[in-house]
Amino acid sequence: MRLIEQHLRITAALIVREMSTRYGSKPGGYLWAIFDPVAHVAMMTLIFQVFARMPALGLSFPLFFASGYLPFTFYQRMSSFMAGTMKANKALLSYPVVSPFDAIVSRFVLQLMTDAVVTIVILMMIVELADVTQPMNVAGMVEAAGAAAVLGLGVGTINIVMFARFPLYEQIFGIINRPLFMISGVFFLPEALPNPFHDIILYNPLVHIIMWFRSAVYPEYRADGLDTGYVIEFALVCFVAGLALLTTSMREIREDRL
Repeated sequence: MRLIEQHLRITAALIVREMSTRYGSKPGGYLWAIFDPVAHVAMMTLIFQVFARMPALGLSFPLFFASGYLPFTFYQRMSSFMAGTMKANKALLSYPVVSPFDAIVSRFVLQLMTDAVVTIVILMMIVELADVTQPMNVAGMVEAAGAAAVLGLGVGTINIVMFARFPLYEQIFGIINRPLFMISGVFFLPEALPNPFHDIILYNPLVHIIMWFRSAVYPEYRADGLDTGYVIEFALVCFVAGLALLTTSMREIREDRL
């Protein structure tokens, strides 16, 4: 119990440190983390309305784009934030009492809380300003967002070690990861794609996450091909693989040889 309490105190202290480091030096501080995605949704809504008369689902352009953008950011922001964990906390890891897992947990909790606040604020603004009256399945949205966060945690944990060991891999991963925003269903419904493109795109777990989130936002949406089990298994495999890599590299991380 003492050990658990000690790690909880360390994790709480690291969360406060991460908040001050990440948001304290920016104008507006933590508010910038909320304003940035709000502005992004507003900008993309204007672009949508120029090229299309009606969204693919429902009547609200902001809601349709947000229902794809928000679950995607749970993965994207989490994976990129987690990948820099060891670099940002290298000095603290010289203390035996601070574990790399404490740094990982603190970053995961901070990013999850930030994304949750951003999602709540954006959806509340859309509901109020766009006069959205449709019922939403909050539990389904939480499940989809949680799966996206765990997937980001797994990929980010793998990249902690892979980026340090193989600098070229970081460049390759960036090239592969960049187009995911365009091909994961943020702007379109996967059901609208013809075969074989529809079947191929379903190998991307982010497509299932966005379909999962949208099916909770739109009661009338029947996500063809949605496999929540595939998403959960993929996310857990990535997380276990990341933990295995991190555990085998623990001594090198402690000795600053990574």
